[in-house]
Amino acid sequence: MNPDQRIKTICRDFQHGRNLMCLFAGERGAGQALAAQTIAKQLGMDLVRVDLSAVVSKYIGETEKNLRRIFDAAEIQDSVLFFDEADALFGKRSEVKDSHDRYANIDISYLMQRMEAFSGLAILATNRTPAAADGFMRRFRHVVPFPV
Repeated sequence: MNPDQRIKTICRDFQHGRNLMCLFAGERGAGQALAAQTIAKQLGMDLVRVDLSAVVSKYIGETEKNLRRIFDAAEIQDSVLFFDEADALFGKRSEVKDSHDRYANIDISYLMQRMEAFSGLAILATNRTPAAADGFMRRFRHVVPFPV
């Protein structure tokens, strides 16, 4: 399926029902952000590009609060959420060896729950698909490869 057909399919799926999660996987500069902008434009919605440096916090509980604010605002404004370099935010949950592992796992679990509860369209872009947790990957209706 060519990129135009994928974009049309995503737009069609979103118009038929809310809560759509997509993963764009490919090297940097392969066009994930442009595709997200195109989808938002075709849907007549704004694209909210999430700045992960403003989301991820070293303080316990702050990452979840920041994510909640972003998802709530996107639902109110009826915007498409775009997480670029999303692999910084999600990954495989690890065995808990210390408190840092425990809280990292909580961040990933919260993100999964919040994305499932989100009534809009969320697009995540990554260049490290295999690093994503299996449970997280199953939640995407569309996983779109972006070859260079």
